[in-house]
Amino acid sequence: MALPENRFMNIILASASPRRKALLNVLGIEFDVVVSETDEIITKDIPCEIVMDLSLQKAKDVSKKVNKDCIIIGADTVVVYGDKILGKPKNYDDAINMLKMLSGHSHRVYTGFTIIRNSDNMIITDYEKTDVTFFELTDKQITDYVNTNDPMDKAGAYSIQGIASSFVKELCGDYNNVVGLPIYKLSKYLYNDFKIGI
Repeated sequence: MALPENRFMNIILASASPRRKALLNVLGIEFDVVVSETDEIITKDIPCEIVMDLSLQKAKDVSKKVNKDCIIIGADTVVVYGDKILGKPKNYDDAINMLKMLSGHSHRVYTGFTIIRNSDNMIITDYEKTDVTFFELTDKQITDYVNTNDPMDKAGAYSIQGIASSFVKELCGDYNNVVGLPIYKLSKYLYNDFKIGI
């Protein structure tokens, strides 16, 4: 159920991702989108710290562009296989290689998120991790999927809510986290700490 308009502050999602927009809509929260234009600089080594730091960079960049009464949500997602961190593929061949790497194996998906309240500079940063196992994929499955262009703007070269849902043998953790935003954990902070809807 949507919250009454006069019961929450202006919410800004610092992401152009249609998947994150759809997930945030599930919470019934009115929000606008202001895309971060910061150069993302990785200064950490541990996956959970990387995504939290990048989400903080995005949220801070947008917080400078909006008014004092806003709450900004930034997020970043990576796929980790072994000790390799997989972001968005650089090109067709990179997407093919990522999917061949993930085929028949388990990997981890990390999404970091940051919430900033501009009025008092309150900042909370956290992350969620989900384990995903793929079936063995044929070369044809991989090339046919990459030819759809769906993998090209997705961490790990796949989107779990699309065609690639058929690749998933097992999932342990928050499904929405793999889509791009762990809305259960995010909503707890929004409602309990930032008093959205109160």
